[in-house]
Amino acid sequence: MVDPPRSVPGALLSRLLQNPLLRRVLRNSGYLLSANTLQAILSFVQSVLAARLLGVEALGLLGAITQFASVINRFTSFRMSELVISYVGHFGGRQQDRHAAAVFKAAALAEMTSSLLAYGILLVLAPLGARYFAQDPSLAGLFRLYGLSVLANLIAESSAGLLQILNRFRSIAFFTVGQSVLTLLLILVAFVRAEGLSAVLIAYLLGKVAYAVGISVTALVQAGRQWGRDWWKAPLTLLADRRGELVRFSLSTNITTTLTLVTRDSEMLWLSALSNPLQAGYYKVALAIMNIVIMPIDPLIRTTYREVSREIGGRRWENVRYLLRSGSVLSALWTIPAALGLIVLGPWLISTCWGGEFLPSYPSVVVLMLGVVAVNIFYWNRNVLLPLGKPGFPTGVYLVGAVLRVAGMLALVPALGALGIASLLSAFYLGTVAVLVLKTVKELQLAAAHAPRVAEI
Repeated sequence: MVDPPRSVPGALLSRLLQNPLLRRVLRNSGYLLSANTLQAILSFVQSVLAARLLGVEALGLLGAITQFASVINRFTSFRMSELVISYVGHFGGRQQDRHAAAVFKAAALAEMTSSLLAYGILLVLAPLGARYFAQDPSLAGLFRLYGLSVLANLIAESSAGLLQILNRFRSIAFFTVGQSVLTLLLILVAFVRAEGLSAVLIAYLLGKVAYAVGISVTALVQAGRQWGRDWWKAPLTLLADRRGELVRFSLSTNITTTLTLVTRDSEMLWLSALSNPLQAGYYKVALAIMNIVIMPIDPLIRTTYREVSREIGGRRWENVRYLLRSGSVLSALWTIPAALGLIVLGPWLISTCWGGEFLPSYPSVVVLMLGVVAVNIFYWNRNVLLPLGKPGFPTGVYLVGAVLRVAGMLALVPALGALGIASLLSAFYLGTVAVLVLKTVKELQLAAAHAPRVAEI
């Protein structure tokens, strides 16, 4: 009996899955992929209900308030999850458990300090946020209320990094879905009761708190199982010889995060300040549609980074290149059809789900998809340079991109609103991805040319 011919994507996927490295990446991504897919669906429904309940302008205010707290929190953040993955993994591989525990302890203490600092800054700046971003000083109390999410995230980044390096992806997936379910249920209650902005904001707040507390408690329990109950007593002096290296790593990721905030993750604030909450409402819907394409790929970023770091440490350069090529192919199999489908069906989707008043969001959706295709397919564009010893290069690239994008926002957003900021984000994605991918390819070629050959998987 002759087997029926398989489609090109099916045959390609079958061939890719023959490699044990990629199978491990996908296995580790499985929980997160399922969780992120469910989260994307639940977030979509949340967005629709919130939009139907609040209307365009109030939805824009919601986006400004939530992003204000997020920006301040991430401004003081040192992306401790990346440091924990890199250095706990390094010491754990050498059976230096006390050193690994000291890394997690140091990361948690640093993150706790930065979170408390962020909350203090938020309390002070809340009146300014209400005046300039919400264009309504009376909303300062809501800015402070949502700021409680910052306190809940005291050690959430470090905890997420530890759970990843300990291969506890199931726990991360559980709390990711749990957060979305809780938020959706609370928004549904607000929708049925015809409540307003405050009720929806509290729903988002409680979801954030539930996730952060769950992740943090689980990580502390796992730390005790991994290193013993007294793991927290590991002296930080064990890291004295690497203090400078750890500080440089943290500062580099903090600067990169800050630049990313300015250029990519604070658009709602820029838009609210330079235009108005109405345009912010249109853009929030465009971002919700964009996230449909992005969220299923997010797990690959974390799991690929874990595997690539191990392969680079073992100087298995062909394995590294295979992981990157295969990951890009898998991402393209989802990204390109999804993006094209949303472009074609965009007007129907917006009018059916959010309502006809949100149709001005559609041009922004089309423009965003151009950049999303690039950043999704080359999702590894920044992270591979970290274990290659080039953490400063992405920082420089983002700095140039930040300067150009801020100049563009000041010039275009007052006149073009949501479409202007969407165009700038898409251009930022295309430009930075191109530069970082080329640099990564070059560094891998140089490393392979000057390294002794090691057995590949």
